[in-house]
Amino acid sequence: MGVRSFRGAADLSEDGDRLLAAEQTKHLRWNLVLVWFMRIAALIWVAKGLLAWAAILGIGAGPSFEARSSGYQATTIYFAVMDIVAAIGLWLTSTWGGVLWLLAVMSHLILAVFFPRFVSNGALLIGLLIISTMIYLTISWLAAIEE
Repeated sequence: MGVRSFRGAADLSEDGDRLLAAEQTKHLRWNLVLVWFMRIAALIWVAKGLLAWAAILGIGAGPSFEARSSGYQATTIYFAVMDIVAAIGLWLTSTWGGVLWLLAVMSHLILAVFFPRFVSNGALLIGLLIISTMIYLTISWLAAIEE
């Protein structure tokens, strides 16, 4: 009988560990979703930054970079640097990466509204930027609640 009760205590201990492990797995779920979202956004933002660098270097069709207005040049240089740095921060899943990404998105949205000739301002792109921002903020909030 003593051995049996000892086994019962061991079984409870294992069950307790399983419950703890299951709780930790659930606990890390939104953090994992946030990491994946940040990594996917980082890949998209690297591509966006490289497109800005292609415009600066004259790769592709269109007028040369030097022939464009100084406002367009400044905006393109800003996004060429900002998008790459934000993408690196997003890939590293650091807080500053998320902040720079939000700054880059908000900059794009503000410029699309007030200076539409300098940035692409299609309704689909603006909608995607707003939706991705809302998704990021929601996932970040859910991950913070889990902690």
